[in-house]
Amino acid sequence: MKVCISSAGQFHAFDLARQMELRGQLQKLYTAYPSGRVSGIQQSKVASLPWLMYILKGFEKTGATSFVEHINWMMIASFDRWVANGLDQCDIFHHWSSCGVLSQQAAKGRWQAKVICERGSSHILSQSQILADEYDRWGISYRPIDSRIIERELIEYEAADRIVVPSTFARRSFIDRGFDPAKVTQVTFGVDIKLFQHIPKTDDVFRILYVGQMSLRKGLPYILEAVSGLGIPDCEFWLIGSMTADVELFFKRYEGCFRYLGVVPRQELYQYYSQASVLVLPSLEEGMAMVQAQAMACGLPVISTTNSGGEDLFSQGVEGFIVPIRSPEAIRERIIYLYENPDIRQEMGQAALKRIQSLGGWDSYGEAMSQLYTSLLAQSV
Repeated sequence: MKVCISSAGQFHAFDLARQMELRGQLQKLYTAYPSGRVSGIQQSKVASLPWLMYILKGFEKTGATSFVEHINWMMIASFDRWVANGLDQCDIFHHWSSCGVLSQQAAKGRWQAKVICERGSSHILSQSQILADEYDRWGISYRPIDSRIIERELIEYEAADRIVVPSTFARRSFIDRGFDPAKVTQVTFGVDIKLFQHIPKTDDVFRILYVGQMSLRKGLPYILEAVSGLGIPDCEFWLIGSMTADVELFFKRYEGCFRYLGVVPRQELYQYYSQASVLVLPSLEEGMAMVQAQAMACGLPVISTTNSGGEDLFSQGVEGFIVPIRSPEAIRERIIYLYENPDIRQEMGQAALKRIQSLGGWDSYGEAMSQLYTSLLAQSV
């Protein structure tokens, strides 16, 4: 079996490619990142078009949103065309959504390959609606997802032999929009259990942790409201990640109730997880936030929403808690419960660690994906 993987961004594409390489099934990885950023794969199997990413990152620093959107569109279209023109012979072509219209056609027409479209979030129309509703809720101007990208994704969904998503929430969004359940396969992400390990906590402070981009999509207003009303002693709230302009107002409103640590390198995150008492993820929409598994691997219980993929990682009340979206009251209630019950908090953290270890990290993810490829090819025999 020969597998070609295509993703302009990094996401978990490199993890997938490494898993296919370990199994002797990787034919080529196509990326817009420099090939030197890809480890664990023979360089001859990495095709890179890095100038696209350099241009995009450069314009992102200018803050010119409309121009960045145009450059992003040009990058996506150019990357797709480049992959299509140079696509190696393959049996399986696995591409990330929005970057596969032409390369899908090349894989099917040139090599009669089976095509998988990877969608890391909910259906793009569901995502767009949730975001539009949230911006309207706060009276903040919303720049909708580029209509050209939406059009590309809708074409890809229909043309793919299989759509792969990471969570029940994401899969449900496709089925609710009329997709045959048999066409949409859920494969839960892995986690690097060697990198994310628990180290002893150095104090007795009850520490709430959020890791991820600071944005409306991630539900930042709700966790800020929840924590600001706690009123409990020996408690800290740490925020880690980059910040978008749409939440700056909320950061000013709740100033004094949190400590913003900015962006932390991935290889250092385990140190912060290990000094926390609970990870809280109030997201309104995402396929599966990988920070949940990272925190669990470091022995943390997790509080996350129904739209974060948490229900596929842990059981309610065992390793963490699932709460509704847009509910600071539910978040606050669960935080207080963990604060007031340190023995239960400890038990949940240990259960979280055992749960993640039982899932097998990226190896189990790779095996599940390889089995999916095999079953798809068997259907065409």
